[in-house]
Amino acid sequence: MPRAGQPQWTFRSVHPKDDWTKLFEGVNLVLNADGLIEYVQPAPASVAALSSDRLLGRPIDECLSPPGPVTFRELLEEAASSDAPLLLFSDGEGSAHASRYSVFRFGNGKNARYALSLLELGGDAKLSLLQRFAGAFLKDVNLGVLLINPDFELVEISDTACRVLGVRREEALGKSMDELFAGVPAEHRFVQRQLLDGMVVKNYAFSWTNDQERFELILDTSLLKDARGRVVGAYAMFKDVSNLRSLEQQVQRSDRLAMIGQIAAGTAHEIRNPLTSIKGFLQILQKSLKEHGMEKECGYTELMLSEIDRINALVSEFLLLSKPKSAKLCKINVSTVIREIYPIIRNEAILHDVTVEYKPCEGLPPIMADRELLKQVFINLCKNGIEAMSAEGGKLTILEKGDEEEKRVNVCVQDTGPGIPAFLIDKIFDPFFTTKEDGTGLGLSVCQRIVHDIGGTLRVSSKGYGTTFVVSIPYATA
Repeated sequence: MPRAGQPQWTFRSVHPKDDWTKLFEGVNLVLNADGLIEYVQPAPASVAALSSDRLLGRPIDECLSPPGPVTFRELLEEAASSDAPLLLFSDGEGSAHASRYSVFRFGNGKNARYALSLLELGGDAKLSLLQRFAGAFLKDVNLGVLLINPDFELVEISDTACRVLGVRREEALGKSMDELFAGVPAEHRFVQRQLLDGMVVKNYAFSWTNDQERFELILDTSLLKDARGRVVGAYAMFKDVSNLRSLEQQVQRSDRLAMIGQIAAGTAHEIRNPLTSIKGFLQILQKSLKEHGMEKECGYTELMLSEIDRINALVSEFLLLSKPKSAKLCKINVSTVIREIYPIIRNEAILHDVTVEYKPCEGLPPIMADRELLKQVFINLCKNGIEAMSAEGGKLTILEKGDEEEKRVNVCVQDTGPGIPAFLIDKIFDPFFTTKEDGTGLGLSVCQRIVHDIGGTLRVSSKGYGTTFVVSIPYATA
C-alpha cells in the first residue's frame, strides 16, 4: 500500500503475488496516460537539483533534454527496447541532469499510470563526462552549434551561434528553422530542410552577415540517430574562421603589393625622366602660344600638362606601394595630426555639399608613426567618404577612441553614403580595384600598406547604408 501522503489510486492489472509496496518505494515520478507528472518522490542525487515544484504538474516532454528521449512516447519506447536507458532533465537554465531510468505501467488506457524509477549513475551526483563535454562544447567561444528535431525545429543553440545569427537564445528555441531564417532567401540558408533527409555537408566555407557583423564560417552538418537507426534529429556545426581568412587575405594582398612595388621602384625613374622633359617643352610651347594669342591651342597644352601631372601622381602612388624606407617614425598625437588636416577635409566637404563632424578624444596616448604618411591615410579615407556622398550630400564623422584593453588608438571615419555591396567589400583593398570612373584603385592599397607598416590595422564595415573605416594603431612604447 502507498505510504501516507501519497495519492490513493486504484491500479488495475496488478497481480496479487506482486510486492507493489517495495516497487512503489523506488518510484520517483508517476505520469498519467498523457505524460503529465502527477507525483514526485525525492530523486537521486543526479537530478536532485530539480525541485518537486518545477516538475509537478508539468508534461514530461517539457522537462527533457537531448540526446536521449525528449518526448513521453520516446521515453516509453526507449524503456521497452533498452536496459536502463539514459534520461536527461533540463533545469531550464541551459544545463542538464542525467539519470538512468526504468518504467512500470499500472492500469490501462486513460487510467494508465507510469512509474519512473531513477537510478544513480555509478554514485556520481553530477553530470557524466559525456554531458560535461557537451556543455563545454556548446559554450566554446568559436563554435556554433544548432540542434534540430525531426520537425525541423531548433531545440538547442550555442552562444556563438546566437552571436553569429544575431538572435537571442530564449527567443530562438522551439522555433522552426524556416521561421528563424525567414528574412534570408531559401538558397542562402546554410541549414536546409534536406538535412533531415540525409544531406550531409562537410567543411563547407561560406560568408554570413547579420545586422552588425560579417563572418567567414566553415560548416559541417549530419543526422542524429538512435540505437535502432531512427532519425531523431540533426545538427549543424560551424567554426568562425574570420580571423584566419582575414590574415590569409592580408598575406596575399601584401604579396601582390610587394610585387607591384618592386616593379614600380624599378620603372618609376624611367617614366618620370621623359615626363619631365615633355612637361618642360610643353610649358615653353604654352608660353609661346599665349604670346601669339593662340588661346585655343593653349587650352590643348593645358590639358596635356594636367594629364602629365596625373601620370606623375600615379607613379608616386606606385612608389608608396613598396615599403617606405624613408618613413620617419616618431611619437605623435593622433588628435594633432587630424587637426592639422581638418581644414583640407572641411574645404573638400563644402565643395561636395557634405558636413563634417570631428569628435576628438582628449588624453589619448601617443603612437609611433610617420606624421606625413598618416596625414595621407586620413585625407584619403575622408576624401573617399566625401566622394561617396557627393550625389546627395551627407555627413562625414571623424571619431577618436582609445582602447585601454588592447592598448590601441582607434580613428573611425564614417560616412552616410550608399555603402559598399557585400560582394565588393573584400576587394576594395586590392591594387587597381576601383568603382570610380577616374580612380586608379591604388588609394586604399597605399593606405593599408602605410598603416600595416607602423603595426596597425585598417578595417572596413558597411551595413548597406554608410561605410566605416577604422584605423587602429598601438600605443607608443615607453
